[in-house]
Amino acid sequence: MSRHAPGWLLPVSALVALVLGLLPLPAWLQPYRPYWLALVAVYWLIEAPDRVGLGFAFLAGLLADLCFGTVLGEQALRLTVMAFIVQRFRAQLRFFPLSQQALAIAGLLLNDRVVVAAVRLALGEPQPPLAAWWSPLVGMVLWGPVFLLLDRLRLGHRG
Repeated sequence: MSRHAPGWLLPVSALVALVLGLLPLPAWLQPYRPYWLALVAVYWLIEAPDRVGLGFAFLAGLLADLCFGTVLGEQALRLTVMAFIVQRFRAQLRFFPLSQQALAIAGLLLNDRVVVAAVRLALGEPQPPLAAWWSPLVGMVLWGPVFLLLDRLRLGHRG
């Protein structure tokens, strides 16, 4: 059985991540929303580096900026920074057990929160609420299920 992902899986998974980011949540849950697009992008950066790189991260970020109504380029910058770090440490991340990968994902998502804070500070925009600093932990908890789901779809059922 081929180890290559079906051609539709990458764009569909990115689209699903965008939709999950747009789903309405109660106001008190909004700050805890995981950065779904980052989780999906990191999966593909680790598992299919020949198909996904800095260009994909930048374009997905621009699309997210348009969908979410954020400052044009903010999410593009966030995802590109994340993609650069993942590409740099891909060899190590790929062979970590899932639990250690989840910790690394938490670090990446925490770094993302710092980038958001820096961009907002530079633009003079209001900072996200303090509760938003918990979203990297939510992303860390969700990394295992996201990874396993995408892996199963990418590799197919081997029953």
